[in-house]
Amino acid sequence: MGSPPPAYQGAALEVDRSFYRRLAAAPCRTRVGAFEVPIRSGRAWRVPKGHLCRLETVEGPQVGDLNLWHADDPRERFWAARTRQLQRAHVSTFDRLWSTLPFLRPLATITADTLEHYGEDGDGDGGRVHDLLGTRCDPYVNRLLTGEDFDFHCHSNLVRAVAPFGLTEFDVHDVLNVFQCTGLTGDDRYFMKACPARPGDFFEFFAEVDLLCALSTCPGGDLSVPLWGPGARDPIDVCHPIGVEVFAPRPGLLERWSPPARAAYRGLHGVRLPEWADLPDRTGRSGEAPG
Repeated sequence: MGSPPPAYQGAALEVDRSFYRRLAAAPCRTRVGAFEVPIRSGRAWRVPKGHLCRLETVEGPQVGDLNLWHADDPRERFWAARTRQLQRAHVSTFDRLWSTLPFLRPLATITADTLEHYGEDGDGDGGRVHDLLGTRCDPYVNRLLTGEDFDFHCHSNLVRAVAPFGLTEFDVHDVLNVFQCTGLTGDDRYFMKACPARPGDFFEFFAEVDLLCALSTCPGGDLSVPLWGPGARDPIDVCHPIGVEVFAPRPGLLERWSPPARAAYRGLHGVRLPEWADLPDRTGRSGEAPG
């Protein structure tokens, strides 16, 4: 028996692959910014619409937790659950990262991924990379499972990263776990495996709108060391920085491109606005304007 068809299908999910391939070509861009996110830390930065952003494992395997917002309205932010449904649970080249309601549009499109051919890991566990199944590690779960406090989980790193941009803990949301290898066990439980990235591997996306991005370098590093349980220890020796670069495409490549519009639905969810004729006047009668 074959696999069942995807639950979500339609022309709106198709992309112009030739356009994004041209954007991904190295000679067709100019680097306009670059920095590294040190181990166990976070940083936020802006990517103008029509630009590309690359995340790179510069020294060795490292998981990064990525948040996205519309730079001009942070109420519009990356929606991991809907992206998981519209695209897939582990994303790669030509998949799009969608925003929350009532906006529902692609914030970014993945243009290049050196791990796109990784597929399932070779030992039969079914692990895949660039995970949307899980979310960021946080100090609340850590306290729950270990009884200890630790301030450098991805959630905390992201909280500190976005504070200079006027955002708070309440703005930090479910992430894309870049370079992270995950899957589901036979009894449908979430698992994490060692990151397969090597120095020079990268994940790149095109900003469809003006973006505010934030990235945490996970304190678990490449996740080769258990974070909880009998084998757990401090995995600081398997932590590495992640490089970030922002590129402007060559002039002319965007001539026929325009930022995606927010969702076309403008209904009232079945709620009917009151009409003047339905309002009572001061005497309690309805249907007449007060004199």
